[in-house]
Amino acid sequence: MFDKQKDRFEKIYSQGVANVVEIWVDKETGVNYLFRAAGYAGGMTPLLDADGNPVVTPVE
Repeated sequence: MFDKQKDRFEKIYSQGVANVVEIWVDKETGVNYLFRAAGYAGGMTPLLDADGNPVVTPVE
């Protein structure tokens, strides 16, 4: 079954209700992802810095 302790992704930022912007971190790799949703549509992509490299949060 689903184990909350082993969730791979963690939401670190959230904004909006109908038009949602969230940032999620992969707890295994540290890569940050941008999630955008509006109505019934949504998508996720790696969050990039000014040089086009993925934003990475150090993992413990």
